[in-house]
Amino acid sequence: MATIKDSVHDHIEVEGVAAALLDTEPVQRLRHIKQLGTVQLVYPSANHTRFEHSLGVYHLADRALDHLGIDGIQAERLRAAALLHDVGHGPYSHNVENVTHRHTGKYHDDVHELLDEGTVGAVLRDHDLGPAHIADLVAGDAKYGQLVSGELDVDRMDYLVRDAHHTGVPYGTIDHERLIRELTFVDGELVLAEGNVQTAESLLLARALMNPTVYQHHVARISKAMLRRGAERLLEQPNVTPRRLRRMDDHDLLVALRTTPATSEFARRLRTRDLYKRAVWAELEAVPESVVDADYETLRDLETEIADRAGLPAEQVVVDVPERPSMTESTSRVMVSGEMRRLGKQSPLVSALRTAQKQQWRLGVYVPADETDRAGRLAVETLGLDVDGALVSDVRPGVTATLDEFTES
Repeated sequence: MATIKDSVHDHIEVEGVAAALLDTEPVQRLRHIKQLGTVQLVYPSANHTRFEHSLGVYHLADRALDHLGIDGIQAERLRAAALLHDVGHGPYSHNVENVTHRHTGKYHDDVHELLDEGTVGAVLRDHDLGPAHIADLVAGDAKYGQLVSGELDVDRMDYLVRDAHHTGVPYGTIDHERLIRELTFVDGELVLAEGNVQTAESLLLARALMNPTVYQHHVARISKAMLRRGAERLLEQPNVTPRRLRRMDDHDLLVALRTTPATSEFARRLRTRDLYKRAVWAELEAVPESVVDADYETLRDLETEIADRAGLPAEQVVVDVPERPSMTESTSRVMVSGEMRRLGKQSPLVSALRTAQKQQWRLGVYVPADETDRAGRLAVETLGLDVDGALVSDVRPGVTATLDEFTES
């Protein structure tokens, strides 16, 4: 058994299959992947890694198993899945995941191949645990997979608390001990026991507040978009395959960007925090539905058109369109008067948070700092934005600012 000191959960005891998995290369690789990607450029202390988070998820899963009375081989499977749930992440966590997915068809939780091969596969087989079964649990399949990947999963419980701790932002602080203590299975579904509507709401509220303040902060979005653009150009090089990119860590990707002429400027800007700035920051109501729902190729064509009209290289214009607002946590189930109900149907808070989430949505157009005025005007025209119907702002001094301006710009 190994005892590890953790900044969030204090001492974590790792034993059994998890202890054997701890020093495998795919798990140790997670030490070199930041949990929050480029958020460090906003919150300098956000240097925690996927390795720390994986240990935290293992710890909370172990606590949940004790509470739920799950033991034996099923418990070992879930402990293994908890520790391994993030081994499929590429460099900078989610930041370049969409890039690799377009080429490989795999997201970070599609780990069947990774768990079947090499040292991880050998360890799982040595403990009579089928790699395919563990991969299914990582993907959230079957009854017990909900503990690892679901609306009430231990993954979410750890990352909210851990991200709040390392950024210094208090909104993600939740009572994960109570959440675990109130988990139960009803008709094969993971739910919170009677009297826990407010407990479920706390998880929902924490995620809703962390989203604009940390996960979707405009600097994080700009740097993520620039990193993604660099990764796309890197894949145009003959010596970088999507599979190789997916298995890089943060350091590998930065070195590759820095040593490739076509991407060295992106590496310089990211390394020195010389980021593009917002030329447009538009509310949802100002954006045509055809742009909100545009696919990758359409957005690239729009970027090219804006760049051509502004006389800029194509790589210096980034149109960043988030997915439509959604709130998967509202589908969490709680027991009320002996009946299983969705939180979204039971809690009046959900409606208010959905409204806030819609109001926080922004389309961004990012360009070099000295090009924001001209490129912004041309982007508004090219994208067909309704400047009278909603705020469109480049948030420079003297121009209308948005609520997220209280943190570093």
